[in-house]
Amino acid sequence: MEHYVGLDVSLEQTAICVVDGSGKTIWQGKCVSTPEAIAAAIRAKAPDVARVGLESGPLSAWHWHELRRLGLPVVCLDARHAKAALSLQLNKSDRNDARGLAQIVRTGWYREVMVKSMDSQLVRSLLTTRAQLVRMRVDLANQIRGVLKPFGLVAGKGGGQPFMERVRSLVAGGPLQEVAEALLAAWQAISDQVAALSRRLVAIARQTQTVRQLMTAPGVGVVVGLAYVSVIDNPERFARSSSVGAYVGLTPRRFQSGEEDHTGRISRCGDALLRTYLFEAAGIILHRVAKWSALKAWGTRLAKRIGAKKATVAVARKLAGILHRMWKDGSEFRWSTREAQAA
Repeated sequence: MEHYVGLDVSLEQTAICVVDGSGKTIWQGKCVSTPEAIAAAIRAKAPDVARVGLESGPLSAWHWHELRRLGLPVVCLDARHAKAALSLQLNKSDRNDARGLAQIVRTGWYREVMVKSMDSQLVRSLLTTRAQLVRMRVDLANQIRGVLKPFGLVAGKGGGQPFMERVRSLVAGGPLQEVAEALLAAWQAISDQVAALSRRLVAIARQTQTVRQLMTAPGVGVVVGLAYVSVIDNPERFARSSSVGAYVGLTPRRFQSGEEDHTGRISRCGDALLRTYLFEAAGIILHRVAKWSALKAWGTRLAKRIGAKKATVAVARKLAGILHRMWKDGSEFRWSTREAQAA
């Protein structure tokens, strides 16, 4: 008889439950949270394993890849769907969660999450680290301005080397010089690391044909292209390019029940960083790219009817689908002809 296994993974120990095809519990226990230990326990207690289920989480990518490499039929379950099913249990425990996950994979009532490749995980780590450092740099610059203002010293707008020079000239020989130098040293160190990560991302983009291809679209640079490729990972996941916009949370929520039918704001589900980058790229297309395209013309007409912000969201959603189609077709961005522009 086939066996189904549920894994409730934590940092140190993993709860394991094995059930048979009828749902009867065969074995429950715990082991160290390493792929090798988990695989050994499954082979010993579930020799006829048909499916192994674990929830998506911080450790899921590592376990999924390693357990697959060890030959186990593991699937990664959407944590939100699994939580909805597990919330029906009266008592919350690792043991009960593992049993619930085993029953979920046995019945097939689950939504599988596609686990990204390790290369995509690496690029994602570089992008998120860079974004975090950029936020820290902005916070430090604002902190410097806030320290100077009570003394009537205004550093002004802008950043980079001119910002440092303005601050140093304002505090030279004054009581704030020591404080300002400490903050500027931290600001400079973070700026250096942002520059180093940016150079690393540029090098990766140059070596990736797909990213160079996507960068032919307006508003799409190294960061946007790499973020898109690392999040989507495999374009074959989506049968329709229009589904990508929903995947990154750029489609409106809807509530329909009986006589009620409401359309709300965008769902904001999926990857927040990519959604932010696509929104910024859409803003560049509408307001900074001088060359006209069908996408820019459509967004400009839309902005006159519904406003600039909603139009920018709509252009970001359409851009997500266009990039997907470019990736699948292996094509570059198609700029409009004069006739299309006039229309």
